[in-house]
Amino acid sequence: MTPTNTSWRTPTLILIAGCIILTLSMGVRHTAGLFLQPMSADHGWTRETFSFAFALQNLVWGLGSPFAGAIADRYGAGRTLLVAASLYVLGLVLMSLAPTPLTLDLSAGLLIGLGLSGTTFPVIMGVIGRHTTPEKRSLALGIASAGGSFGQFAVLPIGQMMIATYGWQSALVLLACGVGLIAPLAYAMADGHKPSAGAGQSVLEALHEASRERSFHYLFWGYFVCGFQTAFIMLHLPSYLVDAGMSANIGMTAVALIGLFNIFGSFYFGWAGGRSSKKNLLVWIYGLRAVAILVFMLVPLSTAAAWLFAAVIGILWLGTVPLTNGLIAQIFGLRYMSMLTGVVFLGHQLGSFLGAWLGGRIFDETGSYDLAWTISIGLSVLAAICSWPVNEKPLARLAAAT
Repeated sequence: MTPTNTSWRTPTLILIAGCIILTLSMGVRHTAGLFLQPMSADHGWTRETFSFAFALQNLVWGLGSPFAGAIADRYGAGRTLLVAASLYVLGLVLMSLAPTPLTLDLSAGLLIGLGLSGTTFPVIMGVIGRHTTPEKRSLALGIASAGGSFGQFAVLPIGQMMIATYGWQSALVLLACGVGLIAPLAYAMADGHKPSAGAGQSVLEALHEASRERSFHYLFWGYFVCGFQTAFIMLHLPSYLVDAGMSANIGMTAVALIGLFNIFGSFYFGWAGGRSSKKNLLVWIYGLRAVAILVFMLVPLSTAAAWLFAAVIGILWLGTVPLTNGLIAQIFGLRYMSMLTGVVFLGHQLGSFLGAWLGGRIFDETGSYDLAWTISIGLSVLAAICSWPVNEKPLARLAAAT
């Protein structure tokens, strides 16, 4: 790893701060499914009403990510993180007070979505990527991705305990206090930029260059599928299990197990991405997801089956993140890494919008999630096909600069 412009902001410190920020941001975000039933019951909302707010959150998160990434590339990540964390906190507090679907859309959808766009992968991965040597970059990105997974594992039981002990409204306020801890950590991420190939490019030139590369589009649509699956499973798996007669704790445990096993999955795929073909690993991830979902649908539903599915899908959960971000850096360079990963992440969040909303809509229309699970299987096959032709070689511009 290479030193940063400020002596105390070492690559190791930046990696640790990034992991903690992702733990807080992603951990709180993954508690959304725990609030679906109590909030819907208290307000008399349908599942589609709640699902739409979080689908909107995913869409705003994706639309805001390229802009948050561009601002972080231009002015540094510290200010971006500070503003985004403030919006995140405000959104959680207002969500606890939301009396109507519209106010839920504005708080959980708009404000939290904007907060997530500046406190998650595009901004954090850009800083870590710029301060890591190429041979260690994929591993470092995998460790950071594991930080987000640890948040899912650690924060979910805390969120469930808060809801059971204090009620869902107080739980949201307490979670907002946790997100507020991102603000002091932002100072450690307020790094200066190192010179990198492509420094003479403008933002528009970088976007135009990426738009002409087929691999960029393949990564975009592969990430779309990843977003559909993760949003659908995260938001609707707890309710799917409760509908089958299981307790809320079983659903919470299943989602927490996804986070736990993804710690190992993210670390492994980050490590493996530094030693073998990243696009081939993406093909395996999407293909194995299709198999895992198909088996889960075919076997009799039980607690053991639910938890085994959670463990398997957890290994494959965010392994796409270090591989996709690593490919962006490898193909297009580091100068606009945050912005370009933000654009690809928009594809992820478009998929998340559909996964979260369509899951609720399908349930309200059919009384079952079966169609949504089937769509997830088909999309996995599509993502594997899209990942196969990705060209991993750096652009000629980068090769010449090197």
